[in-house]
Amino acid sequence: MAKAIRTWLLGASMLAAVCTAPAARAQTEILTYQGADRQERLLDGAKREGKLTLYSAMIVNQALRPISEAFQKKYPFIKMSYWRADSEDIMQKYLAEYRANNIVGDVLEAGGAGELAVQAGLAQPMWSPEFAAIPEQRRDPRGLWSPTRMNYFSTAYNTKLVSAEDAPKTYEDLLDPKWKGKMAWSIGTASAAPLFLTNLRIAWGEEKAMAYFRKLAEQKIINYGSGNARVLVDRVMAGEYPLALQIYAHHPMISARKGAPVNARLLDPTPSTSGTIVIPKGAKNVHAALLLLDFILSKEGQKVLSDAEYMPVRGDVDPVDYVASIVPARAGVRENSVKPEQLVSMTEASDKILQDLFR
Repeated sequence: MAKAIRTWLLGASMLAAVCTAPAARAQTEILTYQGADRQERLLDGAKREGKLTLYSAMIVNQALRPISEAFQKKYPFIKMSYWRADSEDIMQKYLAEYRANNIVGDVLEAGGAGELAVQAGLAQPMWSPEFAAIPEQRRDPRGLWSPTRMNYFSTAYNTKLVSAEDAPKTYEDLLDPKWKGKMAWSIGTASAAPLFLTNLRIAWGEEKAMAYFRKLAEQKIINYGSGNARVLVDRVMAGEYPLALQIYAHHPMISARKGAPVNARLLDPTPSTSGTIVIPKGAKNVHAALLLLDFILSKEGQKVLSDAEYMPVRGDVDPVDYVASIVPARAGVRENSVKPEQLVSMTEASDKILQDLFR
């Protein structure tokens, strides 16, 4: 997985160095424009463009369609289309378009997409008045990407097999011999098992974290091959695994609301990441793209995501009540916000630890 990212970045950065996008360069001024007439200029430009394409990792029926419908209701003169895929597939598709000098995607949104675009030299500075409503520690000071939705990670346990009292409350609790061979984690993506390791490397320092990992390795954690953390939660619900590590914390809460025997437990510190959005080099419909950026980050757009059971990035928009308890600040647990650049830069070493100790 880490090798695939390195290979992708090498090819993309080489391409960015030799390719040109004159149309995009001519329009970069509006991307960071902060004048009083910004909205008027965006509306005039978007009316001329008349269309917009979003590439996103958000689930279609859950979030992409509602966002598109709400945006087009607000701006009926913009025909919006979207394409859903995982982060690396989105970047590969954009890269192919860039190579062919035929870019279709005007906005890219996915976990990790922002930093991949930055490292490849394919992101460009942008500004939105909505940035001010996002906590500073979640933003990119360069304006090359913006967070759109939060991800908090926790353990998940089967409530028929594990009581709330017995469920691990700390990372040290995971070392209890009773959990040996009974825990599982996904290994297919950077936000799965590698992020579990990265989180503690950042929070504890390398020496303390490595000492802990050596002890944890003795617990014989089950490496679940799918990178789809939702599937692992389903296995916990079915009783195949009593306990899963490093899962999206809102998934068990959503299933529990429907009667499934599952619950989430945050550990301290709780790692968090964010979905990120960029307007890439060569984007043709930059005025419409900026309107979409503003909309997704606005209270109105964040409410659409909240209603779709995503975790808002703004502090003034609440998540739906049945997942609110997994927000670290509400749970009284420290949050370790892992920036996209940290996730990309540290995953290779975390993946090596995973291979050396846990495979």
